[in-house]
Amino acid sequence: RREHEVLALLVKGMSNPEIAGQLFISRATVKVHISSILSKLGVSSRAEAISLAIQNKLVR
Repeated sequence: RREHEVLALLVKGMSNPEIAGQLFISRATVKVHISSILSKLGVSSRAEAISLAIQNKLVR
C-alpha cells in the first residue's frame, strides 16, 4: 500500500524529500520504498518505473 502511494507521487513528479514530507515518513524510508518498487517492477530507474506505471495504469 505505501509503495503504491510512493509510486503515485513519483508519477506526479515529486522528489524524495517532497514524498517524505507528503507522507510524513523519512527520506531514508522513501528511498527504501523506491528501491523495492524498482525491484518489483523489474526496472533500474525512476523514469522507467514512472513510464511502466503510466503504461500499465498502475496509478490513477
